Amino acid sequence: MTDIQRPSGTIRPIEEQPELPLDQVILSEPPDEEAVPMDVLFVGGGPAGLAGAIELARLVRADNEAGGGLGEIEIGVLEKAAELGEHSLSGAVINPQPFRELFPDLPVEDLPFRRPVEKEAVYLLREKGATRLPTPPTMKNHGNWIASLSEVVRWMGEQAEQMGINVFPGFPVDSLLVEGERVTGVRTTPAGLDREGHPAGGHTPAMDLTAQVTVLSEGTRGLLTQGWMKWQGATSQNPQIYALGVKELWETKQPLDRIIHTLGWPLPGSAFGGSWMYPMEENLVSLGLVVGLDYPDAHLDVHELLQRMKLHPLFREILAGGEMVEWGAKTIPEGGYYALADRRHGDGCLVVGDSAGYVDVPSLKGVHYAAQSGIYAARAIFDALKAVDTSAERLSAYTRMVDESYIVSDMKKTRNMRLAFKKGFVGGGMRAGLMTLTGGRFPGKRISSEEDAEEPRTLDAIPEPFVPDGELTFSKVDAVFKSGNKTRDDIPSHLKVGEDVSAEMAEFLSNMCPAAVYERDGESLVVNAPNCVDCKATDVVGPRWTPREGGSGPAYRRM
Repeated sequence: MTDIQRPSGTIRPIEEQPELPLDQVILSEPPDEEAVPMDVLFVGGGPAGLAGAIELARLVRADNEAGGGLGEIEIGVLEKAAELGEHSLSGAVINPQPFRELFPDLPVEDLPFRRPVEKEAVYLLREKGATRLPTPPTMKNHGNWIASLSEVVRWMGEQAEQMGINVFPGFPVDSLLVEGERVTGVRTTPAGLDREGHPAGGHTPAMDLTAQVTVLSEGTRGLLTQGWMKWQGATSQNPQIYALGVKELWETKQPLDRIIHTLGWPLPGSAFGGSWMYPMEENLVSLGLVVGLDYPDAHLDVHELLQRMKLHPLFREILAGGEMVEWGAKTIPEGGYYALADRRHGDGCLVVGDSAGYVDVPSLKGVHYAAQSGIYAARAIFDALKAVDTSAERLSAYTRMVDESYIVSDMKKTRNMRLAFKKGFVGGGMRAGLMTLTGGRFPGKRISSEEDAEEPRTLDAIPEPFVPDGELTFSKVDAVFKSGNKTRDDIPSHLKVGEDVSAEMAEFLSNMCPAAVYERDGESLVVNAPNCVDCKATDVVGPRWTPREGGSGPAYRRM
């Protein structure tokens, strides 16, 4: 990659972002004659989809044992990763409430969590020092548990299979099958295609599955969810906005005795975000950095900021002499209350979890909201199946349950906090404090926002190059290796890039992508699609992400 004649100026990413491929996502055609019939399908095997499947199976079993007459219901969970949990990543401190609901006979100690939160600290970082801050009320974690999300998901999958749920790993979904306004099923992604998209060795064609209800539990920035909402005209007061989180797992020589969150350095004042460091066990530490994707500096590189952050004494003291054993990246919906669609239900379809945007940024929580939303979806579906009515009107009970629950109540209390930081860190911090004191009543109105791709990005001064040492700090290519990426080199590109990408946009994408998928070669953009770890960051502001063959992407084990 050449570094001569670096571009400068201002870009608006949306001007170079391809349109959502709605004609590929929504298919108005009947299912194949050999379609696999299911009653209920969950598209995505994360905490939301698995919680929904487990709760629905539990309700059906209890109904049948009581002589309710519903009979056997075929429940399917489709997951794009080769194994459950391999695409699940979070800096997870989990509220166990919905898991206790799902498994009331298990003590919390037997749930798939690592350890309870016993101590915590929040710091404002400077490049060479740190000031400890009082823990904000929204960030207090008494009663919560440190966990590996990939481990939680694998455990939930085992419970689901024991209940007779059909769990299908390695089956990403390309399209929704629809008839009129109703979703009738899905079409999976073909496998075994060469770079040009022609059948090659091990070719498996796409498969259709039908269902009375399809639940979109795709996680963050789901393609089917985007397509369904646009097709259905489901809107929100503000557009959804996102952050990018880059995470590492370290085996350490020094133990960590508390969870740590930080604000400030290495982020510039124009960017919103923060970091974490959690003790998974005596000598296993999770750490990461999350940055909102509305930052204005087109040279900002989240992966590089994380590497610089590890040089800070607060982190270096714990990590020195240790080994980085896993790396990953993922986007997070940050729009909050005002970015929730007015409805997350339709004829034969529901949207749950991160796909719906159930994340409360000030408390750094989303996993338990995702699981709880899956539980509510299951209850609405069960009642609809009993009534032999899976219309939008009947399934609207799901949206109503969520809106009347602690999910939306929590999000409403913090409805403007993330948006308060749109104009800078210092002023945002002051406004967020007032919002906390007033339970969200200040400022009394909605702070409006634009989608991240609308935000202008400026290419000004070129930052000083960062050279990783290979021991404490790492290149993007080395990091992707630690993700366990299993993508074939000759797979068709799943990233849809706009025509005539400018040198400025190429520079922005090469900095933003944490996995070295995008590089600028002179005036051209080079796309290394096999490097992709499905974080979806560029789908937010640039090239569109689409599903690729099952089992591609990262293989997280303890993330």
